[in-house]
Amino acid sequence: MSSKFFERLSQNYIEILSDDEYYDVTIEVGNDPNVKIFRAHRIILCYRSSFLRRTLVSNKKNNDGTVAHIKLPNISSEIFQIILEYIYGGVISLNEHEPLEILKVLTAADELLLQELINYLQEYLIENKFEWIEQNFEYTHRISFQTNSLLKLQQFCTGFMAKSPKKIFESLDFTLLPENSLISLIKRNDLQMKEIEIWDHVLKWGLAQNSTLIPDPDTWTDNDFKVMENTLQHCLPLIRFFSLSSEMFVQKVHPYRKLLKPQLYDELFKSYLDPNAEPSNNILLPRCKNIDGIIDSKILNLYIASLISRWIDKIDIKSKYAYTRELYLPYNFQLLLRGSRDGFTPKNFHELCDDIPHTVTLIKVKGTGEILGGYNPLVWKSHNDGDYGKTKDSFIFSFKGENNFRDIVLSHVNNTDCALIYHNSCGPAFSSDLSLYVKEKDGLKRYNCYECKRYCYEKRIRDTRDEFLIEDYEVFQIIKKHDD
Repeated sequence: MSSKFFERLSQNYIEILSDDEYYDVTIEVGNDPNVKIFRAHRIILCYRSSFLRRTLVSNKKNNDGTVAHIKLPNISSEIFQIILEYIYGGVISLNEHEPLEILKVLTAADELLLQELINYLQEYLIENKFEWIEQNFEYTHRISFQTNSLLKLQQFCTGFMAKSPKKIFESLDFTLLPENSLISLIKRNDLQMKEIEIWDHVLKWGLAQNSTLIPDPDTWTDNDFKVMENTLQHCLPLIRFFSLSSEMFVQKVHPYRKLLKPQLYDELFKSYLDPNAEPSNNILLPRCKNIDGIIDSKILNLYIASLISRWIDKIDIKSKYAYTRELYLPYNFQLLLRGSRDGFTPKNFHELCDDIPHTVTLIKVKGTGEILGGYNPLVWKSHNDGDYGKTKDSFIFSFKGENNFRDIVLSHVNNTDCALIYHNSCGPAFSSDLSLYVKEKDGLKRYNCYECKRYCYEKRIRDTRDEFLIEDYEVFQIIKKHDD
């Protein structure tokens, strides 16, 4: 068994700082007239800071016993005193220091390559001084991007900008952002801005870096476009051009077409002209919106919700690019039933979902990851002998997976007289084209039949007519959101 007496050891090492006899290094910090000389010890500095080790190696003590001398003009005496106590004693007390002072300690630690202290101070500021950072965001952000070592603070600042971009852009000059900060921001999937606003800001930033360029692209020469393209070469691939509407494309992108790669522009142009054009694999999906309360689902994500909403409102229903357009979320999806929570019997379904209009059913197929579903604009009903729901507006669909949008099948109803089946032994049943039911006609038993046979709808939504097992299923009522 070993005993550890670190507290006393730490105190002894701090006391060494006041030693007047055995020091062999002097450190000059600050600038005139605020210069202070500290006495220190080569062996300790070398083992605690790789920066000081390199400095001392190139500044060896002369044979005549001259003490090595180091200059650190970027660090004040007050901040260096805190750093020295950490270097010697491994202690730092932050309660008595203001956040601005702590940030200065962090930049000093970064200069001296004190990684342990860098990590600690970043976490401390993020966890304990959030409000101060928000109030002094421009300064904190600028400091964090002056070096590549402050990654945690950089990520925090970028995340904060992504969630509240308009608030931040009003408090700082967006055009002064360093390129690495801009790239970190616009590559985020959760940046809460419309894509056209992001494009406008990127163009504005690019123009600010080239003050001789006139803002009007109609006046640009080929060389002007080349200069701007070089400036934005790392930003352009991060803009989700396919999210833009055709109107925004014509107004905002077309005038700058020479900035884009010909292949990209050609595909982008075709996406608005030909709904059947096949999208390439590298198209970025639209950014996720932070909309509280829109979905509570184990199956449905915002991309699928957006597509379903487009299909309901008959927007781009034939376009293979529809999933790349900016998220369309005019509805709240209110969960009525989840099989894993509420049960997998027709009785549960009818108790929770009957007589409620405008419902969407989502089914996750066990073992394949497929997602099947359908939209019922009417209501579901219980019926002992069976009956049909008649509508021209229902549809069924399938996805190969929750993030696979290239093999979507959307199938509208052909025979409106049997679009829906109402029966006590059935759960959601879109004719035989997509249905969950019990063979024994007993609504109390778990579903034991799952069908996808083309009968009343345009297309078969699965590659096979074989029965399948379900991992889970959910039924939502869609409710139109009110404009604020």
